[in-house]
Amino acid sequence: MRKIEFDMLDAIRKNKPFKRDNTQVKIDFNTAHVFLHDNHIASITYGLARVNIDTLREYPTPTTKSRLRALGVDVYTKKGITYLYGEAI
Repeated sequence: MRKIEFDMLDAIRKNKPFKRDNTQVKIDFNTAHVFLHDNHIASITYGLARVNIDTLREYPTPTTKSRLRALGVDVYTKKGITYLYGEAI
């Protein structure tokens, strides 16, 4: 896991905002919203990540997938198709 992802997770655990380089965490009550290049990629509430599928479809980059994996999301690309929890998106 990259240092930025470790720090992102630490901010989420502490329910505190975080911003470094291209990654940002915004806190809204008990929900942490994760952004990559100002694009919302996921929201975390009570430890459960909800992926913004529209953003993932538009930007299935290695960095987006890496940030999501750090959040515990099962996401990968195989033969040019992106999979989320084993389902093609």
